[in-house]
Amino acid sequence: MYADLSPLILNQSHTGFKKMSELTANCPRCGTKHVTFELSAASVVSANGWQNSYEAFCVCRKCAKSTTFVLREVSPGAHHVLENTPLPKLKGIVDDLVENVAHVSLKDVSSHKPPQHLPESIQAVFEEGATCLAVGCYNAAGTMFRLCIDLTTKTLLPQGEVEGLNSKTRRDLGLRLPWLFASGRLPRSLEDLSTCIKEDGNDGAHAGNLTEHDANDLLDFCFVLLERIFTEPAQLAIAKKRREARRAI
Repeated sequence: MYADLSPLILNQSHTGFKKMSELTANCPRCGTKHVTFELSAASVVSANGWQNSYEAFCVCRKCAKSTTFVLREVSPGAHHVLENTPLPKLKGIVDDLVENVAHVSLKDVSSHKPPQHLPESIQAVFEEGATCLAVGCYNAAGTMFRLCIDLTTKTLLPQGEVEGLNSKTRRDLGLRLPWLFASGRLPRSLEDLSTCIKEDGNDGAHAGNLTEHDANDLLDFCFVLLERIFTEPAQLAIAKKRREARRAI
């Protein structure tokens, strides 16, 4: 009758056994909603003023599988309690002291951070691509990096009628890139890296046959392009402001 329960649960279910720290959450492993976890270990991973964040090792009482949750203190009062008694030492439910922010998963192994000073929408697409790459989903990663490049290069197109720039070239990334290089709107130094984008659009992101090398080629071009278009101008603007502030003293 206890086939689906952790042996740890049995320690909790009989009078006389020590009550342990517990967290209520949805289980990412078995899908059970609002289930109780036994919280047996926790470490502080960041601090923001009074508010600490933790990674907590927890075991689901339904499937007996473990999950590491990211928890955050909910108030200064909670912080005071946890300063004196660590999370795993508390007895009973800790939901009043910490909120469940996320859980650690394969997405957290991504080592490809986006360049600085990106528009929020483009940064979100890049991060999704980096996550897909980290877990070996190369077609999905390539699609996201290609979308980053597509969105970024559209911002470089002039308005109105321009010689050599027709509607198809505006719409098709594979045609748009050569036009941007030829017109000087993209530096020629990036042209070699851009060969990962084919003129016919058949770069694997559409064909669904990207390899790891293909996805990394798209990542490399995407990263350097984003740095040139967004990061470097923003850094120059920041440096200019610092210089002007020094001169104003």
